[in-house]
Amino acid sequence: MPTIDLTDGFDYHEYREQLKLIEETRDAAHLENRADLVCPACGRPFEAILVTTARTRSLSGINGPFCLARTAEQVLVLTHSE
Repeated sequence: MPTIDLTDGFDYHEYREQLKLIEETRDAAHLENRADLVCPACGRPFEAILVTTARTRSLSGINGPFCLARTAEQVLVLTHSE
């Protein structure tokens, strides 16, 4: 299972065949993991990922464990099933 690579930042377009875009705004994208990509924080497959460049963000509806990862310009919130 491939791991999301954050070495040079994160461009979800590079993973367009493995991730399904759910919603996109000017400073955030919410995507579903369709190919068992592995979380860069914990090494387990994740269910969905929120990628944002916003300095602040409120989140609701996150159930179960989640991981955080960051690049120089983005924060990634990766959700997992129990």
